[in-house]
Amino acid sequence: MELIILGATFFGFLILGVPVAFAIGLSAICTILYEGLPVAVIFQQMMSGMNIFSFLAIPFFVFSGELMLHGGVADKIVQLAKNLVGHIRGGLGMSNVVACTLFGGVSGSPVADVSAMGAVMIPMMKKEGFDTDYAVNVTTHASLVGALMPTSHNMIIYALAAGGKVSIGALIAAGLLPALVLMVCMLVAAYAVAVKRGYPAGKFLGWSEVFRSLAAALPGLLIVGIILAGILSGVFTATESAAIAVTYTILLTFFIYRTMTLQNFLRAAAKAVKTTGVVLLLIGVSTMFQYLMGLYEVADLAGEMMSKVSTQPWMIFLLINVILFVLGTFMDMAATILICTPIFLPIAMKAGMDPVQFGMLMLINCALGLNTPPVGTTQFVGCAIGGISVGAVMRTILPFYAALIAALMFVTYVPAFSLWLPRLLMGYKG
Repeated sequence: MELIILGATFFGFLILGVPVAFAIGLSAICTILYEGLPVAVIFQQMMSGMNIFSFLAIPFFVFSGELMLHGGVADKIVQLAKNLVGHIRGGLGMSNVVACTLFGGVSGSPVADVSAMGAVMIPMMKKEGFDTDYAVNVTTHASLVGALMPTSHNMIIYALAAGGKVSIGALIAAGLLPALVLMVCMLVAAYAVAVKRGYPAGKFLGWSEVFRSLAAALPGLLIVGIILAGILSGVFTATESAAIAVTYTILLTFFIYRTMTLQNFLRAAAKAVKTTGVVLLLIGVSTMFQYLMGLYEVADLAGEMMSKVSTQPWMIFLLINVILFVLGTFMDMAATILICTPIFLPIAMKAGMDPVQFGMLMLINCALGLNTPPVGTTQFVGCAIGGISVGAVMRTILPFYAALIAALMFVTYVPAFSLWLPRLLMGYKG
């Protein structure tokens, strides 16, 4: 009965339009009161969930991404992408995919990515004659690569939700190949739609322009290399790398590019504080939710239900993907990771999937949810920038969804995409 109350109140609050964090917290409170547990349990679980040293990486990575967003780094990355692939059919669409991937590497946030790239690329594409729905779909889907990049704070959240079963360094290394696969799939989708609609190709300005724009963008892109080199070599931890990312970004935007103003710095700081507050609130209430799920053995019950459907690993992985996709349409990325990891990670590991590989599966699924109503944060931002309705965008979204699902299937059923680099660079034994 307690589990029914937990699930019914949670989905009931979501249907009523209650924000995810409050829906999680209120459903947990209702269950605790029904169970007759002391109310102090609520605050104990919330504090224990948030009071973890490794979570210091989250505000640092968020702040670094906001500084990149407000510090003028996006323009230089866009110019590099245009010079690289702008001469291909549908050149601005291809440039958009590459630019979103590169900026996702330095921001680590799909929402920051679509905000920065969308503000530059969507108006530019509309001006050049590209349809608005195409411009928005390319931007919102390509921006999801940021969830897999070394600066992604969602990797930190997953590592801690996994209960110490996975190394943050291994996760950071593991995300590079899936990010590349996702970018290639998006390039194929953008090109196919551009050919079908007859979009023009741009003009190649020569390798001298490519190298000139690369030199301008390289200091910003270097943050990815610094984080990777530092963590993989053991010079600093993930938390220390996040602090170094902030320091480097401040020096870059103030003294190298000289594009940061005091007003934009304060705006970036305010946005980082707001985002961090939301994430920590989600972590706190999700810890309370996880406590109840552990108490009622939800993971064991879910495993038993799946085993009744099939005992084949490929089928179990497919079921997990479908469930995560459905939940991701209603829940924020961080909340989905925190709630679903303790349930599905043991099931996936029992079926033979490595926890690092499952982390990539989880991140891509959650990123897909960011582009699916009714939550669909990146989609809402992209539509707002493009001045188009969500419904109009959804009518032509299928090729881009297909690209995302193709990347998800590669990561789900080909372990090497996730595990080759951690094994090569870190000697990972998983």
